[in-house]
Amino acid sequence: MAELADAQDLGSCGLWAVRVRVPPPALGVNMRILAVGDIIGKPGRKALKHVLKEYRDSVDLVIVNVENSAGGFGITKKVYEELKSMGVDLMTSGNHIWDKKEVYEFIDSVPDLLRPANYPQGVPGRGYGVFEKKGVKFALINLMGRSFLDSNLENPFATFDRIYQEVSQETPIIIVDFHAETTSEKWAFGIYVDGRASLVYGTHTHVPTADQVILKGGTGYITDVGMSGCWYSVIGMKPSAVIERFTKGIPQKYEVEEKEDLVFNGILVEIDELSGKTLRIERLQQYIKKDQLAEVMV
Repeated sequence: MAELADAQDLGSCGLWAVRVRVPPPALGVNMRILAVGDIIGKPGRKALKHVLKEYRDSVDLVIVNVENSAGGFGITKKVYEELKSMGVDLMTSGNHIWDKKEVYEFIDSVPDLLRPANYPQGVPGRGYGVFEKKGVKFALINLMGRSFLDSNLENPFATFDRIYQEVSQETPIIIVDFHAETTSEKWAFGIYVDGRASLVYGTHTHVPTADQVILKGGTGYITDVGMSGCWYSVIGMKPSAVIERFTKGIPQKYEVEEKEDLVFNGILVEIDELSGKTLRIERLQQYIKKDQLAEVMV
């Protein structure tokens, strides 16, 4: 796809024009983050590896949602190690984190793999943490919405309030992956934490939204980053089974689409290290032909 013009400030609301494909940012004093939405199985991992070859050295931090990274459902230790070898710093997740049962065996031992923080007390793993990269401390919080997802979860708004009281004592840079179904719940959360969170980005629907914005209080926001995987699919899955489900109402086994060309979706964000405010947020989208991946074996 053709590269659009450089992003331009569109006024006091902090909007930035999106570029479908943006060059790596120059390194500087601000924290530069590449946040990636749901990666779908092997195609999603291939797309991620392809993009990281260009961007890994140009950003300070890479965060990836990995709940669909192993066969489209959950994560395994092998896939976790593969993603770390690519240069992924931190991993978030959502409702599919438990789909591969072996995750119970290692999630407590890997602090860089998060599950939603608003699961009830006693659930394995951790939902947030304060980390340090290149001498700069930052907090990452993983939360899950409740609308059309899981009513057994604790209130994500109240959970954020509780965690914020703790992590804000250590750093002004607070990043939130808000894994949720509805745009209204995501937008409500974004405005609720505006001025407290540095960045709120949505995951879960697999469909990228074009509403990236810097909110009035300085919080970077996007409703959904979108998925990485085969673009000619039904949110990463083979269309035939999904269509059968919709046309006949019979339960189907969904499988990851692996034969089509790929798409990568992420966001590039710059955050002021002193104030914790977002200075810039842009969508990064690349369509990748399979023949471009000859050297990217995953």
